[in-house]
Amino acid sequence: MIDHVHDLQSVREATERLLSAVAKLDNAALAEESHLPGWTRGHVLAHLARNADALVNVFEGRPMYVSGEARDADIARDADRPLEEQLADLRDSWTRFQATTETPQDWSRTVELRNGVTDTASRIPFRRLVEVELHHVDLNIGYELADLPAEFTAREIDFLADRWSGNAGVPATELVSADGGTWRTGSAGEPAVTVRGTAPQLLAWLAGRADKGASLTTEGGPLPALPPL
Repeated sequence: MIDHVHDLQSVREATERLLSAVAKLDNAALAEESHLPGWTRGHVLAHLARNADALVNVFEGRPMYVSGEARDADIARDADRPLEEQLADLRDSWTRFQATTETPQDWSRTVELRNGVTDTASRIPFRRLVEVELHHVDLNIGYELADLPAEFTAREIDFLADRWSGNAGVPATELVSADGGTWRTGSAGEPAVTVRGTAPQLLAWLAGRADKGASLTTEGGPLPALPPL
């Protein structure tokens, strides 16, 4: 069950962790490569700030981004800023997001995201949490998938497994974590493949991060190929 109040508190805590970690960097570090191909750490930070503003747009009934091209251009424009500016932008955009979520509103209403995707307003705080947590990992500054809160990891596995549920291009698959968690994804029917690993390893595969599933073990067939996110 989605609890937007709980998720907003989780976003607050994750943002504080992110800001504290970024404050320890310097301008040279921001120009270095992140874990995301083609993006420096500055690109990741610029994206996080603009994503917060984009979600404010969603809450206020505006398009999330003017266009995909405008989104990419904003990230490219802001990527090379010095640390002081990046930090100020992260804080200010977070403050705007937080202020918006504190205004009275109908959390059960349907809102529109990018590319025609819709969701309930109550799920937007968790979507922001995903952005903050995974992109903190993407910064390549020592915060890894194994460092993510266990509750978040399990929920994100659930979200991503559901994303491919019913997809005929992915064989029916059961995911089993070392701590006993289980999920289903892929096409309908009895699972043809069972994938086992730790929860962070399963998340790495589903989210296209780290070793992308190389450390997982499978039964019944090879590791299924997933469509891009």
